[in-house]
Amino acid sequence: MSSSTEIQPFHIDIPQSELADLRRRLAETRWPAELPGPARSRGVPVEEIRELARYWGSEFDWRAAERRLNEVPQYRTEIDGVAVHFLHVRSADPDAIPLVLNHGWPNSVAEFTDLIGLLTEPEDPAAQAFHVVAPSVPGFGCSDAPRETGWTVERVASMWARLMARLGYDRYLVQGGDLGSYVATALADAASEHVAGLYITGGLGFPTEADVPELTEAEHAAYTAMMAADWVTGVDHHALLRSAPQTFDFGWSDSPVAALAWMWQKFHDFSAAGPLADAIDRDAFLTNLSIYWFTRSFGTSAWPYYDSIGFAWPRGSAAVPTGVYSGPPGVRRLAERTAKIAHWPADNPAGHHFIAMDRPDAYAADLRRFVAASSR
Repeated sequence: MSSSTEIQPFHIDIPQSELADLRRRLAETRWPAELPGPARSRGVPVEEIRELARYWGSEFDWRAAERRLNEVPQYRTEIDGVAVHFLHVRSADPDAIPLVLNHGWPNSVAEFTDLIGLLTEPEDPAAQAFHVVAPSVPGFGCSDAPRETGWTVERVASMWARLMARLGYDRYLVQGGDLGSYVATALADAASEHVAGLYITGGLGFPTEADVPELTEAEHAAYTAMMAADWVTGVDHHALLRSAPQTFDFGWSDSPVAALAWMWQKFHDFSAAGPLADAIDRDAFLTNLSIYWFTRSFGTSAWPYYDSIGFAWPRGSAAVPTGVYSGPPGVRRLAERTAKIAHWPADNPAGHHFIAMDRPDAYAADLRRFVAASSR
């Protein structure tokens, strides 16, 4: 880049040789045997992955996905010595509110493909519109990877604060889901004079073991059900990525089927409303997976785990109004110990952990409800 503060247009253009290499590797997969036991008791079923690999290699249209991604204005700029990729879509509405969208793991800004238009150009002219900025976290997708250890969500939040200032936004909202909820919270805490509100997909007020004795009967039942869910009892990616991401990255970066099986496992674990195929469109899933594959992001996106000191639920912000898409099974009175709760719905449509990808219409509608609630 010619200037450390210059903002340069960017578009995704994967070389045809990379597509040919992917298809060759998929065709030459050395398939394992199906292990005995009930379905999914040993991991994702072989035939499920066989069919997905066949579709990825012979029917999935990456060029169509690439064109759709490139319909959204994209840019790169250098912050803290790292080239950061971000989407930036300004609404035509003069009263639009700037909004930072923070993606999760193992996701990317592709998570927001269907959501952005609903936010920037709502069908209802009376609905609140937003100017959307969606950065790719360093190590994810088209952002550069960190070159040293010691990265934190606080460091990323500081980068986003500088990005918003560079774009000319002084006052804005921040959103986050999964990893993005931690980045968004850190941004709200670090730049509270600029952040008008914090909106998190979920996870606030989840009881710890120390909270269990004081739970009501209904709260205890919800807590018990939560602790038995796949997204809690599934593969412990926190432990795996904290301990040996380099080891596993050899498989993820060399074998597209290994990468496919790993991401399919995690997306399935995160599906809270039935089969994954009913929650996330297959092409949307493969678009996200392909971004990881082509940018070799499986290992570089592991830093939030190996640079962390352990797992803790999101806490929201005590500095700015905080809202959630899904309150339960969290408990509001527990969330209010660390967050300034302004919006706590109990009846939003359920769905995938990445609800902005699963139900963008419901997500956009609830985000607007949060804006109305937090401005009272």
